[in-house]
Amino acid sequence: MLQRLVHLLPPRVRAFLRRIPILVRFYRWLRRGKLTRERYVFVALALLAIVLGLAATESSAWAPSGALVLTVLGGGLLLKVRTLLALLGVVLVMVAYDAWHDRSAVGPGMIATLVITAVLAVTLARTRQQLGVQGLRGDSMLLELRDRLRRQGELPELPEGWDAQVVMLQAGGSSFGGDFVVSTCHGDTLEVALVDVSGKGTDAGTRALMLSGAFGGLLGSIQSDRFLPACNAYLQRQRWDEGFVTAVHLVIDLATGEYSVESAGHPPAVQFDAGSGTWQVSSAKGVVLGVVPDLRSEPERGLLRPGDALLLYTDGLVETPGRDLDAGIDRLLGEAERLVPAGFRVGARELVERMAAARDDDCALVLIWRT
Repeated sequence: MLQRLVHLLPPRVRAFLRRIPILVRFYRWLRRGKLTRERYVFVALALLAIVLGLAATESSAWAPSGALVLTVLGGGLLLKVRTLLALLGVVLVMVAYDAWHDRSAVGPGMIATLVITAVLAVTLARTRQQLGVQGLRGDSMLLELRDRLRRQGELPELPEGWDAQVVMLQAGGSSFGGDFVVSTCHGDTLEVALVDVSGKGTDAGTRALMLSGAFGGLLGSIQSDRFLPACNAYLQRQRWDEGFVTAVHLVIDLATGEYSVESAGHPPAVQFDAGSGTWQVSSAKGVVLGVVPDLRSEPERGLLRPGDALLLYTDGLVETPGRDLDAGIDRLLGEAERLVPAGFRVGARELVERMAAARDDDCALVLIWRT
């Protein structure tokens, strides 16, 4: 196939290319062994660079020399560093040919653009090569991880008489953040854990991705009263220097409505009592995960009757620098009063958006209620 592509070029062009030793060596290298996908891409981009370079000498309006930037950019996205350097060699030859043919066609602006693009392309290619991915596969992997994290945050289907809503907003509109939810339902028992990794946005997203898999594997696999201690032991083994992790763990008996909630340095859960029409703040407290080797926390127990609701949230909703946390919780409860007339499902996202409007932090909310 490579030979057929070369024979398609005009004889004058082939004669000119044969007088360039570096292109002859690349041609022989490409013919060695089996043509891989990368070699096919290199051939296509190299031929495109040659065509653009030759066309620029005929008509700069139809194919300006600056169009060679597109081949450099394509190489940065699709080629490894070594092959990209070969492509840059081809581009350099064509720029020199255009300058020799018409010096005015290659100006300082175009050369500066090519140099900057080449540096960015090599940096991008080196990063992808270090990750062990080619082309746009790295971006696809991140998108797949993001989708998996979102699916994992969805609560399982609840039986009749129960409903739930999960709302998550990442700082700066990022796809990744430090808040995540893991849940499982076995029989009539629902377990939910809301976790907050210190930091925000992409900075905390990498640790959140790893912990979501670990905590999701622990949830439902061990006794519920051992979940937070097991998470703490896992973090102790990691020996992370940066940041901390808080979590709240909820266990609900869907048959009776009885529940228990444990906290590890997390903002307190809030229960809505339909009988009195008030929101009651939980007293469950604990030490953040990964700080002490032996984590101990006292669960708070309660009962959800028809019309009652339980609200879990992260500190991004209530914490404001320089202000007391209780003031933020009071504001949250004031906004939560509007949930009742509008319905929990309709008002949950609006509640998060209102509370997060003046903050640049990851926010998450889990609302479970009996209908």
